[in-house]
Amino acid sequence: MLFDAHTHLNETSLKPAEKEKFIRSIEDEGMMICDIGFDLESSMNACSHANMYDWCYAAVGSHPHDADNMDDMQLELIKGLARREKVVAIGEIGLDFFKNYSERDNQEYWFRKQIRLANELKMPIAIHERDAVQPVMQILKEEGAFSDERKSWFPKRPGPGGKMTDDARVVIHCFSASKEIALQYVAMGATISVAGPITYKNNRKTKEACAAVPIEYLLIETDAPYLTPEPHRGKRNVPAFVKYTAQEVADIKGMEYEDVVRITCENARRFYGI
Repeated sequence: MLFDAHTHLNETSLKPAEKEKFIRSIEDEGMMICDIGFDLESSMNACSHANMYDWCYAAVGSHPHDADNMDDMQLELIKGLARREKVVAIGEIGLDFFKNYSERDNQEYWFRKQIRLANELKMPIAIHERDAVQPVMQILKEEGAFSDERKSWFPKRPGPGGKMTDDARVVIHCFSASKEIALQYVAMGATISVAGPITYKNNRKTKEACAAVPIEYLLIETDAPYLTPEPHRGKRNVPAFVKYTAQEVADIKGMEYEDVVRITCENARRFYGI
């Protein structure tokens, strides 16, 4: 079963016909998704979708783009949403120093506060990072996202050869950094998620990271309706297109497509505690 580990059925820009296409693509493939919040409204929408659809789970949180508009009341409301049934992670949270839609100090402040919330609730964390590789990693370390205490809250996960390894339940979504950074994260107990850009011909860096990271530590995602993979690049993305990412992972690793689908689904269910 395909599992789109990071998508946005909650995207407010989706027109009714687009949203219907989104839902139909999921149901036609018989797949599962995690609907990822990026502000209070989208987090509430994700919770509603999780209640409506058996195949849907939710994450709640505030994206760095929205940091200038964030406040303690919204954080409390997100905390309340996080306690709902089928809410499986805090996210997506992090830093975006490429767009800089919010002040960097505010991004860092609310990133730290939401990591602390995830630690308080002992929940997985979905990370957004763009042009902020080292600041994101440093803040995660400083806030205990890879601490022995946090890793003790979650069962160990199978690694290569069946060896059981620590799991910090932190996923770096739409990974775009180097293979060296990917391996540093994996060594600390993180999970790497790859999206549509891995299918782009000239995206050598992500392909190299995918090749280096053992399949046991990988998730696949779309970030739909964004980041559409080949061969549909230029169109609106839908969750069913995660199959193209799965095929690319299979090609990179010399694996059977069915094995990549099965293992990444198992990884996603384990990561989100489903």
